[in-house]
Amino acid sequence: MNAIIGIIVTIFMVFGGFLLAGGNMAVIAYSAPYEMMIIGGAAIGAFLVGNDMAGVKHTIGDIGAVFKGSKWKKSDYNDLLCLMHELVRILRESPVEIETHIENPEESNLFQQYPKILKDKGIVELICDTLRSMIMNFDDVYQVEELLDKQLDAIKAEKLHGAHALQTMADALPALGIVAAVLGIIKTMASIDKPPEVLGHMIGSALVGTFLGVFLAYALVGPFSTKIRALREQEHYFYTLVREVIVSSLHKNPTNICVEVARRSAPKDQRPSFNDIEQALKALKKAA
Repeated sequence: MNAIIGIIVTIFMVFGGFLLAGGNMAVIAYSAPYEMMIIGGAAIGAFLVGNDMAGVKHTIGDIGAVFKGSKWKKSDYNDLLCLMHELVRILRESPVEIETHIENPEESNLFQQYPKILKDKGIVELICDTLRSMIMNFDDVYQVEELLDKQLDAIKAEKLHGAHALQTMADALPALGIVAAVLGIIKTMASIDKPPEVLGHMIGSALVGTFLGVFLAYALVGPFSTKIRALREQEHYFYTLVREVIVSSLHKNPTNICVEVARRSAPKDQRPSFNDIEQALKALKKAA
């Protein structure tokens, strides 16, 4: 909602101020389609050159996230902590039983209780691969911590690809606006024998390209990139909860303490309360 309101306010204030100052929208309305074809076409073309198809799809999905907001909600943090609690408990009580959950998580009755988490391949692989390594005696706390940090860094880098791609486009748009303006000036110079009022209209049309390049870069694409980066960095805390629980478990802390350590590392606005976790764990015990 904030993104939609922000876009409306930006457009209204920029063009409203222009009209109140006595500006003529006819020049912009006439030139904008041609200038946008040059600027937008060049930007999209360069974007396609610089990214593979997976990166393109990733960035389009990120643009949608600007309007949808963060993928993970407070209830999801609660669910993940409950899932990790049960996995750590089972790992300690029955290493054989844990294999049934991590070898085929899609068929695990434990993972199936949390379909949103199960749908995210990244976090499922993070959990299952790490627990699988621990079963194979790869349980040195510092080695596991280093392994998790590297995997989390790789996940974060992949998640931030869309933000980087859009920021690169934002950086290029002012220069592409100049390209469109120069082409307009070339067109104007070819008609130098025209009356001043005609030349003035043509120069004004050419400058629309510079305006659009700067406007798109700093009022739309740049803020989109910033918002996506903020969302992905916030969502990354969700993955770090897995690390906190596992590392705390390797330090031989009680299962409830492992979950509490992870809970406190969640973002403040998404962090479930101690009572929320306690009630959720009690519900799991009753269901069992």
